[in-house]
Amino acid sequence: MKTVKFNKITFFSALAMLVSIFSVSAQKIETTDEGPKKFEFKYKEGDSYRILSTVEEDVYINGYKHHTAEVLNRITVKVHDVDEKNMTAVNEGTFMTSENSVLTSTIGKKTFSYGDEYKSTFTKDRFGVYTIDDNYFMPTVRDVPVFPDRELAPGDEWTYEGHEAHDLRRSFNLQKPYKVPFNAKYKYFGVYKEKEDGPNKGKKFDLFQVYYEMSFTLDTSKLAIDVIETPYKTTGFSSQLIFWDNEKGTIDHYMESFKIEITTTAGNVLTFIGNAHAEVTEFQRTATVENIEDVSQKIADLGIEDVTVKKTDKGLTLSIENIQFKPDSDILLLSEKKKLDKLKEILEAYPDNDILVTGHTALRGDAVSRQQLSDKRAEAVADYLVKIGVRDNYHIFTQGKGAEEPIADNKTEAGRKKNRRVEITIMD
Repeated sequence: MKTVKFNKITFFSALAMLVSIFSVSAQKIETTDEGPKKFEFKYKEGDSYRILSTVEEDVYINGYKHHTAEVLNRITVKVHDVDEKNMTAVNEGTFMTSENSVLTSTIGKKTFSYGDEYKSTFTKDRFGVYTIDDNYFMPTVRDVPVFPDRELAPGDEWTYEGHEAHDLRRSFNLQKPYKVPFNAKYKYFGVYKEKEDGPNKGKKFDLFQVYYEMSFTLDTSKLAIDVIETPYKTTGFSSQLIFWDNEKGTIDHYMESFKIEITTTAGNVLTFIGNAHAEVTEFQRTATVENIEDVSQKIADLGIEDVTVKKTDKGLTLSIENIQFKPDSDILLLSEKKKLDKLKEILEAYPDNDILVTGHTALRGDAVSRQQLSDKRAEAVADYLVKIGVRDNYHIFTQGKGAEEPIADNKTEAGRKKNRRVEITIMD
């Protein structure tokens, strides 16, 4: 049978709260009443930000647990064509999804490889309502949250229709988003104040709860006669806590618990149970002329050899050429660890930017072995950066390029040394 890869993404999500939604509810969080308020999304021309959401889920097939997955979604967004009168804006997003499907004991301990990227363009209005073409599969959850056109006081409730749009191209060859409608129920609780010693240092947020159930049955009379298996019935729920920054007009914290059950026309039942949290940051543009000059000077001042700086399509990239591992392995030599220790000072100057570590090899051996070696060497460098505290494993991604992107002639030893490199990109 076919299996489904399910990614639970809410687009406007925010700074991760390191608590599970299973251990906290809106009713248990202390809030205060600051009087009625009106809530609207606010957009500014040229805004850019990054959203990072983490999903932890158990996947069952026909009632039997298949695996535990940790899915990380990285989304970068540019805002343009802002209509200030009506407060609408076009959002251009790049979505990247990576998954670790491993034993529960290793969840949260492994860095993520950099996955496929997907583009999406849509318009949102001041209340949170989407306008998006069916050619786009992201974001998954749409029209959440949506605010009413009136002031809200603590205890106020309202409803609004939304839908989830799932990408089932690989699993069921569905070439359009598989849309599951729902009617979301909202409640406003008041103002919540973060702990003074927490990541938000006593900042205040408006707290909302969103809950919706799904029950959707596909009209099979519209299916092609040669369809072997496709989703037939979808049920489930989502329970969310949203921490809103009313000054900025956007979500700040977001947490969710969910359950999705898909029954196919072949009688198979796929179940996904888990929780999610996310973070959003107005990221710093790194690949500027000034930053490249500044980082180049710091590398010289620190006496780091064989490291160059350049602008790439993903940000500011430090290229460590002739990086030394034990022969044909991914074990870093002590000299290279010392080099990374020095580079830590540079990387820590951009705390809100994610890091991408890319491994490259010289043209030796076959393509498969080169790819595997470049993957492992990138992971070795990323693991060391995590170990020395540059970032945690949710903010460092890895990828291997084998010998596909040489920067020098592989026919000479000098050229092979340059090609045998690891690149560390401070991502925009």
